[in-house]
Amino acid sequence: MTTFDERENAFEAKFAHDEEMQFKAQARCNKLLGLWAAEKLGKTGNEADEYAKSVVISDLEETGHEDVVRKVSGDLGDLSSDDDIRAKMAEFLVEAKAQVLNETN
Repeated sequence: MTTFDERENAFEAKFAHDEEMQFKAQARCNKLLGLWAAEKLGKTGNEADEYAKSVVISDLEETGHEDVVRKVSGDLGDLSSDDDIRAKMAEFLVEAKAQVLNETN
């Protein structure tokens, strides 16, 4: 194997690792958002966990995060605005990235 091939493989491995970490962080963010929304809806325990899972799954419907905003917004109704939900998502993404990074170290 040449040095070029080794570098190419290293870049591919780093890209795959970075994508996996981003996916995990986004899923964690959605879970945190789901738990936040569940609390606003008065859900606790297993019911809150199940709701958070449904929020994570909703992100698989289409590209981007508007599917999550739409789901949570529809469920919360007047309890929160779309802008508040997006702000919480941004806040939780920072927290989720830190959590995922700490788990890998």
